[in-house]
Order: sequence, then C-alpha cells, then structure tokens
Amino acid sequence: MNSLARNISCSIRSSIPTNCLQHQQWRGIRVKVLRGGLERALTVLQRKMQSSGIERLIKREQVHHIKNSEKRVLARKTLERKIQSKDLARKLKAILIKKVRGL
Repeated sequence: MNSLARNISCSIRSSIPTNCLQHQQWRGIRVKVLRGGLERALTVLQRKMQSSGIERLIKREQVHHIKNSEKRVLARKTLERKIQSKDLARKLKAILIKKVRGL
C-alpha cells in the first residue's frame, strides 16, 4: 500500500511544473528555538529584522491621521532631499569623469 501511495505522489509531483516551485519565495523570517533558548531566539529574530529592514518598515507605518499641512511639509522635505541627492550625484559624476580623463 505504501509503495502505491509513493508512486501516486511521485507522479503528482512530476506533473507540477518545477520552475514554479523554484521561483517561490520564502515569506517572513524563521528562527529555530533550540533547547528552550527563547531569549536567544528572540535576539536572533530582532537582529534578522534589523538587517532585513523589516523593523524600519514597521516603524514607518502610520497609525494616526496626518494633517494636510503636515503632508505638505513632508512632501516639501522629501522633494528637497531628492533634489540635493540628484545634485550631489551630478557633482560626483563630474568629478569622476575628470579623474578618469586625467584633467
């Protein structure tokens, strides 16, 4: 009976496209708790969350309402940041081009 079930499961698995299964991503963060070491597992989880950026996303998520005036201020600040970033990138590019050309 077991061999029959194994053959059926193998035939079902072979009919599923393997590229679909290979491209499936893991979701979330997994941490193993070994021998009741819950505190250690929590510190490892926190370290993984910080390194992957999930913690920043959670903190950035808005819980309360933002007034329109605050939205305008935030939009202006982000626009200024983008402009400064592009300006800096342009200046650095010019410097690198001069260095490469030997001027």
